[in-house]
Amino acid sequence: MKNRFCLFLLGLTAACGLFAQNVDRLELESNQAAINWINYEGPHSRIDTVEQIRNIGVELGRAIKNGAQRAGAGNRYFVIHCVSDPDGDKLDADVFGFGVDVGVDHIRNLRLIIQGYLQGAYDYSASDAAVLARFVTVYNAVFRGDWNFFSTRYKSLVVENLTAEKAGISIRFDEWPGQTLMTIPLGTGNSGDLSAIDTSNLTDSGVIDQMRSTDDRGIEERQGMVDIKEREADEANQSATLQRGVIEEEEKNIQRDQEDVASTRRRVEDQQREAEAQRRQAEQQRQEAEAQRRQAEQAAAAGTLSQEEAARQQQEAEAQRRQAEQQQQEADTRRQEAQRQAEEADQKQREIDQRQQDQEQRRQEADAAQQKADQKTAEAQQERQQIAQDQQDIIDNKAAAAAAGSAAPAGLLAAVNLQRGNSLGRLVRVDPSTLATVQSSQVNTLNTRTVTMVGNRIVGIAGINRGNGAVRLVEIDSGTLEMLKQGDDDINPDSLLWLNGSSLYAIASSGGKNYIARFDAASFAKQAQSTAEVHPYASCFFQGGKILTQKADGTPLILDPQTLK
Repeated sequence: MKNRFCLFLLGLTAACGLFAQNVDRLELESNQAAINWINYEGPHSRIDTVEQIRNIGVELGRAIKNGAQRAGAGNRYFVIHCVSDPDGDKLDADVFGFGVDVGVDHIRNLRLIIQGYLQGAYDYSASDAAVLARFVTVYNAVFRGDWNFFSTRYKSLVVENLTAEKAGISIRFDEWPGQTLMTIPLGTGNSGDLSAIDTSNLTDSGVIDQMRSTDDRGIEERQGMVDIKEREADEANQSATLQRGVIEEEEKNIQRDQEDVASTRRRVEDQQREAEAQRRQAEQQRQEAEAQRRQAEQAAAAGTLSQEEAARQQQEAEAQRRQAEQQQQEADTRRQEAQRQAEEADQKQREIDQRQQDQEQRRQEADAAQQKADQKTAEAQQERQQIAQDQQDIIDNKAAAAAAGSAAPAGLLAAVNLQRGNSLGRLVRVDPSTLATVQSSQVNTLNTRTVTMVGNRIVGIAGINRGNGAVRLVEIDSGTLEMLKQGDDDINPDSLLWLNGSSLYAIASSGGKNYIARFDAASFAKQAQSTAEVHPYASCFFQGGKILTQKADGTPLILDPQTLK
């Protein structure tokens, strides 16, 4: 058993040396054509549910919806709501940041968090938020490091909360903590509005090109975005139609009120003329009365008129004067009433002028809504045509492959290191005739030096101690190359793996110390652990019914294979 195991490891080591540089080169070249997310694939110390992950974003979103300008903690997940006065065509945005202590290590979970945020902050449905979250991540990956893009596309308040080295998001999960400031471009920014997020900017041609470069061409998500845009167009059309109806009705009301003002002004002019005529008549009557009074006085004084007649004429003159005063008062009252009506007409005219200004604002809003509807419709139509072509291409390619009988070869099993600085990698199957990789495991943190065959089962040590990640025993399905299960005990990242009978041995890690531990090869249950601390790079030699290894201080240590005492 040990000889077969050693030969298998030698074969895998040779394969790792052969393929490590090729994999790095191929992934680099691939990244130039498409975004290949490098996620953590391996054991976890804690596995959160989908709802627990999504609720991280939901809670942040609710805080922003309730009026907070900033939510979250700087060392964890946080959002800065950047909305300021208009600045040409520059955009507002929510800056979504990751602090140094975030645990997210897979793009799937990152999108769940953003989906939850969009649901919490802007009341998007779960399906719409999921589509938008996919585009947000690709958008920020496409423009990662493009400071000119961010600084010219967004308003100064947004730019003030970004830095050139952190703007956007890396395709590598290990570069997310403390190094990520994603922008979510805002449209209206209003909760409950389908256009709260700017879908046109999220579907920049560079973003669409990246999504089309994947095997499935991102068709499902692109169709989801088209659906959102078509509904945006419908809402904008409805808004424009409603505004035009309001404008038309208000025009009628303004025309009627304008006629009322004109009628009032004419009536005021008539009243003012009548009042002025009455005032002149009263003044003339007063003057005549005064003249009659003086004549009576003079005649009485000259003796040409009796005192009685003079008194009578003076009384008549006084009555005429009082009548003239009464007419004057009536004229003043009529003039005052005309003035009041004139002021009311002026006030009503000012109100009409303001309503006409409001009408102009409504026309601009209606025009903007119609332009938006036309834009979204055009974008949706163009994208639908492109999606239809991509779907046909996929069908044609599958048909061509089927006609050529190009079934994928089974391939030879190998382990491939993905980085130069460590032995972490994945299992692959390689076409022996072309050396092309025909199948790859999702797990990309497998310690390739520990891969062991237990019967027809593949076991090894995988994982990293970062965030929720953990280093554990794992079993890989020999057919699909997917991880079937993981152990419950922490393993030293530098430990090798030894098979002896039905037991696996590895260096377990606990409280910063290292111990030799024995595990059931089938269940990964820990069955024994040494009491003596061992060297972190210790090896185990099984001979004479004993295990020879090293203590932490480097001195020899002999253990019983069963009890590890």
